[in-house]
Amino acid sequence: MLPVSGVLFLPKGTPPEGGWPLMAWTHGTVGVADICAPSWNGRQAQDEEYLNRFLARGYAVVASDYQGLGTRGTHPYLHTRAAAFSNLDIIRAVQNTGFPIADQTVLFGQSQGAGAAIATAGYAPDYAPELKLSGVVATGAPYFTPAALEALDRIRKPEDVDPMLGYTFLAMTLAQQVDPAFSMRDYITDTAWPIAERVSDTCYAGIKERVTQARLSRANSFKLNPREGLRKAFAAMGYPDLKLSIPVFFGTGGKDKDTPPRMQAGLVMALCRAGTSVQSELYPELDHRGVVLPSTADSVPFIEAAFAGEVIVGNCDNLPFKTD
Repeated sequence: MLPVSGVLFLPKGTPPEGGWPLMAWTHGTVGVADICAPSWNGRQAQDEEYLNRFLARGYAVVASDYQGLGTRGTHPYLHTRAAAFSNLDIIRAVQNTGFPIADQTVLFGQSQGAGAAIATAGYAPDYAPELKLSGVVATGAPYFTPAALEALDRIRKPEDVDPMLGYTFLAMTLAQQVDPAFSMRDYITDTAWPIAERVSDTCYAGIKERVTQARLSRANSFKLNPREGLRKAFAAMGYPDLKLSIPVFFGTGGKDKDTPPRMQAGLVMALCRAGTSVQSELYPELDHRGVVLPSTADSVPFIEAAFAGEVIVGNCDNLPFKTD
């Protein structure tokens, strides 16, 4: 067992009888270096505003840094089981340590954290069956299927400067952890390597900035296509079970380039086919990060209904995007 760090935020004032209802925040991509752990490095302004909205409504917020961020070992980026166990363990910790916390929890996350929240709900019945999870709020969740990856290839032209390369470099660090035969250096050009190797000590925002300044593209960054080498990493990024016993709110930005709408639509439809109750909302003019705050107009009523134990039917029969 590895120790994992995190934080608990409590609302101001006197807790209600039974304690503050608990929101478990699962953060988006920050990097894999220890200095990137949110409890060390602080949170982006948007995340602070987002979490404060829930604290102001009387919800406690617990937030894991995830395994390997700020603690021993390397963070297994996008490894859904590792993130899920980190989330479930920190929920257990705060609910069993004397804090004025209720026994109900809603999971909520963005991007990497949205995938982590969905995975947490999938792993909970076996890993932490004693926890009372009431719902999931996910915005910008990834879904790495062959079809989704092919769609990404069509969107991102090889010769174009690609600010998203930082995601690929981070994913390659996971590949090295799950497959001893995989080495990042075998795939990355001399041009890109001075930036790619900095993922070990530089946070994602810094890597993205360096990629843009150096005008890196997939064409000048890879001497071999990393797709096959990343195969085992993509498998570790999957979800254990998409038939969830709790409802999911799923917010998608129509202009999302990080996890494009087609990718997210695939995940929504897979959840629906599996029998999960999904409330899917599309925000046509918003991008990957832009969807987070405006979506609270829809996610807050969902959360209130989930905590109240109301039946949430969802809109799987009338999804807001094309399903062909």
